Amino acid sequence: MEGNSIVLDNGRYEILDVLNNVTIPDCIVFNKIGTGHGEKKMYVGSVNNSNVLNFFDDFDRDCFFLKSDLVKFMSDIKPELDMPQQQYARPERMKAYYKKAQESLLNVKGDVVPFRLYRVGVTPPRIYINSDSENWDIFRRIALPNISYISFLKLKGHAGNIYYYCRPFLDYRNDIVKYESPLEIEEEDKIRKSSKTEKDKGNLIQARKGQGLYRQKLLDECPFCPISGINDERLLIASHIKPWAKSNDQEKIDPKNGFALSPNFDCLFDNGYMTFADDKTIIMSPWISPMNQKRLGVYTGMKVPKLPLDKEREKYLEYHREYIYKG
Repeated sequence: MEGNSIVLDNGRYEILDVLNNVTIPDCIVFNKIGTGHGEKKMYVGSVNNSNVLNFFDDFDRDCFFLKSDLVKFMSDIKPELDMPQQQYARPERMKAYYKKAQESLLNVKGDVVPFRLYRVGVTPPRIYINSDSENWDIFRRIALPNISYISFLKLKGHAGNIYYYCRPFLDYRNDIVKYESPLEIEEEDKIRKSSKTEKDKGNLIQARKGQGLYRQKLLDECPFCPISGINDERLLIASHIKPWAKSNDQEKIDPKNGFALSPNFDCLFDNGYMTFADDKTIIMSPWISPMNQKRLGVYTGMKVPKLPLDKEREKYLEYHREYIYKG
């Protein structure tokens, strides 16, 4: 990403707008929770919302996934297939759908997975979209209701054509129904069943939520948010750089594996919408709109002089940029 443009395998595009976190409904996925067989349409907003109308304009546009994004999403959902946190209607079919999606992706040449979305003729004010494309069905086979969603980048190509770059994401921190990551549950269970002392178990488990000894040592070293300058400990979150569930025992409680951030910036960093370069500059994800970046007062290339960086944190940041950042 550079400024308000993004470079993909099929060229450079100007980013016009972003529509984030469109919930994946049960009706469009193969891995259903319910038993309904309603029309496979996805709700994106209301005709009363001018932002949605302006974003999709005539609602009949060329869209695309990136194969690399779909492969990453499939890797992210694998723990849910192995240890489901939801009551799926046909759990025995989930891995078959997954395998079918893998096979379909192998037949896609290049990284671009094209499809076309159109508006479904439903009486206003609700706006629904759908697709008849086989490539859209690849996504439907791996999407999971409640805990997965899709975001759209509205792009303009060099010839002025409009495209929609669609990317799926997985998030167990749903606002309506609370789920926990299978990886975190499994990791905590291993700690509880281990031969470690109760004190060590407590320190490791408390670090999962940014509490305990981990938080104390991190705040001793970084007593304020380097971006906002806030130094009230009640308003600071001890945010892991390399996620707790992906870290070994030493990394889980290592204060070098963290920053003290105020809530807005913790949310951005923890969810991969913001990361840092080794020169202490911010790298913003294109999935945060230019307008919201302006509202937050952050942008790619913005210097954060007080960011506490050393060789140890740079190692963790390299992991964050590679595996967490949503570029």
